[in-house]
Formats: sequence, C-alpha cells, structure tokens
Amino acid sequence: MGVWGYAWLAMLTLVAAQPLLAEEATVDDARDALSKKEDDADSAKALEEVFQAAEKSYTLLKKGERTLTYGFDYSLLRDTQIQTVRTGQNVFSVIGQSEAQHTFTNSFTFDYGVWDNLTFSMRLPFVAKYDTERDLNSYSLGDISASFRWQPWSSVRGRPVTTLFATLGLPTGDSPYDVSLDNGLATGNGYYSLGVGANLSYVIDPVVLFGSLGYTYNLPVRDADQVRGGRLLKEVDPGSSLSMSMGFAYALSYDVSLATSFQMAHNLAPKFKFSDATLEGREQTSAVMNFSLGLRTAPNTIVNVNAGFGMTEDSPDVLLGVSMPLDIKGLKAE
Repeated sequence: MGVWGYAWLAMLTLVAAQPLLAEEATVDDARDALSKKEDDADSAKALEEVFQAAEKSYTLLKKGERTLTYGFDYSLLRDTQIQTVRTGQNVFSVIGQSEAQHTFTNSFTFDYGVWDNLTFSMRLPFVAKYDTERDLNSYSLGDISASFRWQPWSSVRGRPVTTLFATLGLPTGDSPYDVSLDNGLATGNGYYSLGVGANLSYVIDPVVLFGSLGYTYNLPVRDADQVRGGRLLKEVDPGSSLSMSMGFAYALSYDVSLATSFQMAHNLAPKFKFSDATLEGREQTSAVMNFSLGLRTAPNTIVNVNAGFGMTEDSPDVLLGVSMPLDIKGLKAE
C-alpha cells in the first residue's frame, strides 16, 4: 500500500460517522467496512479543505454557514521617496527621503453563506505602522473591505472550478491625503475601490492548481486639500489596477500541506491635480512570491503560516503571516 493508501485509511478513520469495528466482525463485514462510500473523505477532498483554508478567495460556504477567521500579517517596505519642493517662484528643488515601514495587521474576516453557491465576506483590519528611518508610528483601523464570491457552476470531479467575485473597498483607514507628510503615516488608501474578477482551481490529486484575474477601479479623491512640495493638492485620480495570480497547493499528508503562489499587480499612472498644474505619476508593478504551510491541528481546524518576498521595487521586501479559524458558537449555523 502506498503513502496515499495510508493517508486514505487515516482520513476514513477520522471522518467516519459511526464505528466501523464490531466485536465479532466477519470477513464480509470487514470488506464492506473498507469499501469506499460516497460520503467518505479521500485525499483529494482533504487537499481541497487545506487549499480552501489557505486561499480564502476560493472558499464557498453552504447556505447559512458562518465562519470567522483571524489573520496576522507583517510586511517590510524600504524605499526612497523623491519630492519636488518649491523654493521660490518657478524654482523647485528635488529631495530624497528614505523610508523603512514596518506594518503589522491584525484582521478578522467574517464569511456567510447566502446560498450554497454565493458567499458574502467582510474583512476588518487593525493596523500598526512604524517607520524606523523617520521615527514615526501610527495605530488605527485600516480599510474595511466587503466581497461576494459566486460559483456559477456546480463542482464536478475532474473539471475546473470557477468562482466569480466582486469587491468593495472603503477608505476607513487614515488617508495619505489627510495625514501630515512629515510626521504622519497612512494606514489606508484614502479612496473607494470597486473590483471584479474570476478564480479558477483544478484538482489533480494530490495537487490543486489555481489562478485568478482581476480588475480594480479606484475612485478619484475630490477634496484632498493637502500641501505637497509647496503646492496645494486638490484632486487625485489613483488610476485603475490589473492583477493576476497563479500557484499550486500540495498535500504532503492529511495533516500537512504546502502551497506556492505568484501574485502580480499593475497600477496605471495616477494623476495629481494641484492648484496651478496637473501632474502624472508613474505606473507601478508589484510582484510577490509567497509560500504557505498548512497544518491541521484539529479535524475542522487548519492553521496556515506563510512567508513571501517582493520581486520589484514597488513590492514589499518581506511578507510574513499566519491565519486560523476562530471557534465561536454564536457563528455556527443551527
């Protein structure tokens, strides 16, 4: 019997609804007990559970089901900000300012199954931010986001699973257009955003392949009224963004899995409208490699630990995180 045969037997023991052993079992009883039932777990189903825990964007709940997930994330971004400062009439000076921003995010994500194929999610982040180069810090609520995930076609073994999603981002964090550039740190984007996209996953036991494409429209900021470089910033058009990701999850056993993903986003050039001119920023491309380890600590609990690194100058240098479900009776469906 191979590794997956032993894994199958272990899963069968964990999920069986009734004991399979009788005090005086016959050969026929044993053969019947070991035969595959429709509702028995197998390695592919176990892998899907681990994959869904690691990639929340692919998880759909049954109607009425509720889950609450806690996540902790850390990121480090080192950069040099270039600013153009007016030092006289039609005279400008260019200065550089180094940054080393450490961001700690504690988040709570609530998922609710509206229908069997439609899930509503809301994420509530609390952000602590430090800039060790400028000796600054900030603590506040981050940008709250809400989303719907819809699976238009039922899952069929041997076929890819497609999920469509729509997201809404709210500027509830400290806006970069409200805080002081010299002694403040933003914990949010400062604008509303609307996103749509599609996810695709495919099980090839013991591997799940997955990918996604998305588009996000960032709404303009009309009342910035912030002094930058000696000029008054009136409006900001953040520009839209395109994103994609791909990767795979691999089940080492029923209790342990590994996942690797590549994520990339391209932001179109933003536009800044000052009181005396309109300037256009540069386009930005961020790319991240991420590695995740999933550990099943209980029959219905999977803890994920992830680490990643940025691959472009517009990406965070270091990414670390952990996520786990929270067991709260009030959230369980009756």
